[in-house]
Amino acid sequence: MATHAVTRSQQLQRGILLEYLTVAWNIVEGIVAITSGAISGSIALLGFGIDSFIETSSGGILLWRLRAEHRGQDAKRVERKALKLVGVSFMLLAAYVTFESAKSLIGREAPEGSVIGIVIAVLSLIVMPWLAYQKRTTARNLSSAALKADSRQTSLCAYLSVILLVGLLLNAPVGWWWADPIAGLCMVPIIVNEGREALRGEPCSNCH
Repeated sequence: MATHAVTRSQQLQRGILLEYLTVAWNIVEGIVAITSGAISGSIALLGFGIDSFIETSSGGILLWRLRAEHRGQDAKRVERKALKLVGVSFMLLAAYVTFESAKSLIGREAPEGSVIGIVIAVLSLIVMPWLAYQKRTTARNLSSAALKADSRQTSLCAYLSVILLVGLLLNAPVGWWWADPIAGLCMVPIIVNEGREALRGEPCSNCH
């Protein structure tokens, strides 16, 4: 029993560390992406930056949940609230990206190339899959639905990095102005699906 308690405590500490890393990375990523997106006029880059701050909020919620249990509190209600809030955030992001991408397509708004945006997308492709894997493993060990949902959001950030990178790279050399808003629209089904899953708020019966 003592061994189990120590192991769970270590897993909680690991989860807390992962969330601190997530929050720190996403703050930097979000500031760079939104600034670059505003300068270049890239809807996909702006959406990517907003997603970074949504994940920062999710990380803060998960820190609250994990630290509460680490202090010996019952975290069940906190976990359910975390799932709901993550779901709402996903849906808000989907609405924003849909509106801005459609507006850009209708108005034929061509973004400028963004070298910084390309760099941040590549770095995200390195950082996010590793964080997602570590969170998934910890969520399974803790049977935490909230942490599992957060790991999916981190994985989504990696998928968005791929879409963002393709859109920016296509626009930079060949001037395909429509690649950026199309890349933004490609994000929407993924975002909505993850939001629906989180809004269900189901216990982590399939974490193992």
